[in-house]
Amino acid sequence: MSKIKSIHFVGIKGVGMAPLAIIAKEAGFRVSGCDIKEEFITDEPLQKAGIIPIVGFSKNHIRSCDLIITTGAHGGFDNLEVVSAREQGIPIWTQGEAVGKFMEGEIFNRKQFGISITGSHGKTTTTAMLATVLKQAGMDPSYIVGTGIVPSLGSNGHYGRGKYFVAEADEYATEPSYDKTVKFLWQRPEIAIFTNIELDHTDLYPSVDVIREAFLQFANQLPLKGVLIAYGSDPQVHKLLREFRGHSITYGFTQDNDFAITRVSNSDAQTFFWLSNKGNSLGEFTLSIPGEHNTLNATAAIIASLECGISIDLIKRGLIKFVGSKRRFEYVGTLPSGALLYDDYAHHPTEIKKTLSAFRKRFPKYKLVCFFQPHTYSRTKSLFDQFVSSFNAADTVIISNIYSSLRERPDPTISSKLLVDGIRKFHKEALFLPELYDVVEYIKRQQYGKDTVVITMGAGDIYKIGQKLKVKS
Repeated sequence: MSKIKSIHFVGIKGVGMAPLAIIAKEAGFRVSGCDIKEEFITDEPLQKAGIIPIVGFSKNHIRSCDLIITTGAHGGFDNLEVVSAREQGIPIWTQGEAVGKFMEGEIFNRKQFGISITGSHGKTTTTAMLATVLKQAGMDPSYIVGTGIVPSLGSNGHYGRGKYFVAEADEYATEPSYDKTVKFLWQRPEIAIFTNIELDHTDLYPSVDVIREAFLQFANQLPLKGVLIAYGSDPQVHKLLREFRGHSITYGFTQDNDFAITRVSNSDAQTFFWLSNKGNSLGEFTLSIPGEHNTLNATAAIIASLECGISIDLIKRGLIKFVGSKRRFEYVGTLPSGALLYDDYAHHPTEIKKTLSAFRKRFPKYKLVCFFQPHTYSRTKSLFDQFVSSFNAADTVIISNIYSSLRERPDPTISSKLLVDGIRKFHKEALFLPELYDVVEYIKRQQYGKDTVVITMGAGDIYKIGQKLKVKS
């Protein structure tokens, strides 16, 4: 490890790669990286860190590198830079492996206390919340958050001088073609948070039972004195806990959990909730973001903070500083016609339902217009029946073409047009607009007024619509 001075990142713009590159640079390594020219939400934090990605891939990029870290996209192990590195005997880590190595701390020549946050939904927000509380408490944690800029943190990655290393833990494959090891299994934390378990990544998992087994394997990697913090009201998490033999702390909306959310109320963009621990009230907590589902994310962060020895008062003060993160209920601005424009990363049926429900509660008297871009053919096909009934809280639903992941091939048996046909069975106003250009022109023609909230939603590039509409911040 002491010989590693220069690290090159293949696919550096990925939401899992960019934070690693920022941590490496802040830790004193020479950092380089390459990716495609297309704009990513990680461009801003990379630029802020002084990291300028090279456009394209070439063997010349790795001439003076001691270590290569690669993503599963852009060919994965078949990427020409990775192939050339292997031929030259340069060490190669995948993104998932690198997160685990960074958490261990050996590359930094110091031991760290790992906290991993995973789940089908909510892991990014929970990770950012916890990192914010630790930062506000003066702990200076290292952190990896799988998004763009997090305002309360200043970036999506940081090499802290404190002992805590907080990392989002991905349940996808290490390298889709050659190594199906689940990414989070590379991490060996002292604390793990499971926000929920649901069927997703259907190109990797044939059933929810297989996903649950992977999560159980991860839980069983916790050390003897480790702790699993889990959403106890989730059906699959509940099943897992019956098999898990380690120490666990549960949370949820019911009193059979160790930590119970007893009441939730909303005022403008803030959310207030009351929490109890085994019947003992911990008082009122305030979030600067809307959504009942975010009270669950916050509760997980609260429990982890308590395990780190932070007082309730400091946790409350730190939590209110969290104002959201890139592409999570993000206010983009006001359209020239007067409508409010928001953007959200929701791409799974459950996420869509919860997010639109939060919008409905936040804007009860507004018309909600949702522009959704499905993400991956495999997810759209496998969860089709759930997708078609996920948009009931919106007044109008517009679907664009499926955004194909770099890790899959197009599937002619599924399309956004079919999805719209299905949605129309549950929803009066559903429309198919193939390209983002069509969506932009449609919004301009509609001239949505001050009584409307326009929401762009999906894990692809649907967020770029806001850049083409001359919004006022």
